[in-house]
Amino acid sequence: MSRPADVFDRLADRQSFRRRLNRWFASYGRDLPWRRTRDPYAILVSEFMLQQTQVAAVIPYYQRWLERFPDFAVLARARESEVLHAWQGLGYYARARHLHAAANVVRQKFYGEIPPDAATIAQLPGVGRYTAGAVASFAFELPEPMVDTNIARVLARLTNYNQPIDSSAGRDHLWAAAAALVPKIGSRKHNSALMELGALVCLPRRPRCTQCPVRQFCRAPAPALLPVRRRKPATIHLTEPHTFRRGRDRILLERSSSRWRGMWILPRLSRVPERTAPLLQLDFPFTHHRVTLVVFASSAVELPNERQKWFPIGALPHLPLATPHRRALAQLLARN
Repeated sequence: MSRPADVFDRLADRQSFRRRLNRWFASYGRDLPWRRTRDPYAILVSEFMLQQTQVAAVIPYYQRWLERFPDFAVLARARESEVLHAWQGLGYYARARHLHAAANVVRQKFYGEIPPDAATIAQLPGVGRYTAGAVASFAFELPEPMVDTNIARVLARLTNYNQPIDSSAGRDHLWAAAAALVPKIGSRKHNSALMELGALVCLPRRPRCTQCPVRQFCRAPAPALLPVRRRKPATIHLTEPHTFRRGRDRILLERSSSRWRGMWILPRLSRVPERTAPLLQLDFPFTHHRVTLVVFASSAVELPNERQKWFPIGALPHLPLATPHRRALAQLLARN
């Protein structure tokens, strides 16, 4: 295992590494919409969306989002229901709520403009060290290091780091390596190139080492075995019972107060009804859980509570509905 200083101890080595990486990026880097802008708002939106979501899935959402909410001021004025509806389908809705909250902070505290300072950016809701560095680097060309999943994999292999990267010591090692490499001028291109190298060449299980422009700097004898991570927790299986209640051309829904806070779902049941066959059963993954959504026919004696509301069926496409519940409703309505 090497320390960052062992691999990049000479300025000449760092400069050679950057030149090779940048030349490769100029030829092979993807033309992504957020790489065409220096707007801190647009870059922040892209970084929130790209958390735990693939690039191809993000692009259409990103473009529609900027059409609907073109800047911090417009987003800050929007209702949470509008924000959640626009985010619908991307999942992990806390990201949308944090982005909405960040827009309000920028409007109220910074007069609608993000200051060019990574430490200040990191204080925004939902913004961590990586996102703050990304905005500082991509929008303001500040020499800030970045470590996302792709960059972490590249740096672990370059430095032959064979300890868990998701430990405190592992994170410190990767950030030190990233800081050792980032240039004082040109951080935007450098960080983009390093990220792209992990996305296109330094792949998780089958790295394309023969295509790597910086392979001469790599210390890993077996790159495919790196990075090392701690053992994942066992998947927890949950069963969540809900009810389907339909009137004439209308559906009863409930505003969620937990996982999909602020979104509409099928009304919850306190327990699975005994000796009753469900109308529908759907499985979906959620972080370290696998949830089985079980939907039962509603009893006529059940009364709506204060979180529940009747909606015309025609209004469903315009509501912020949790994706598994939207799928369930589509199947149930198709049967009827």
